[in-house]
Amino acid sequence: MKATWNGSVIAQSDSTVVVEGNHYFPADSVKAEYLRPSDTHSVCPWKGTASYHTLEVDGKRNPDAAWYYPAPKDAASQIKDHFAFWKGVEISAD
Repeated sequence: MKATWNGSVIAQSDSTVVVEGNHYFPADSVKAEYLRPSDTHSVCPWKGTASYHTLEVDGKRNPDAAWYYPAPKDAASQIKDHFAFWKGVEISAD
C-alpha cells in the first residue's frame, strides 16, 4: 500500500494493518521528513489516545493529517508503532 499527498509518497508498505477502514503503516515505512509534530490528541474508547502530525511537502502543510497511537489499549495492540492518514492523503495499492 502507498500513502500519497501533494505529489509525494508519504509512506509505502506491504504490511499495513487495516482497522476501521484505515490502513496503518509501520512507522519505519513512513518518510519522517514529511512529519511535523502537532499538539492535537483525540481519544478512542477502544484504541486509546491518538497523537497527530502535520504533513509538510514542498512548502504545503496538511494539519493533523497523520495520526498514531503511541500506547494503544490492548484491543488495538496491532497498531502500535503504526501511522494512519486522512485529510486528502490518497491510499492506494502499489
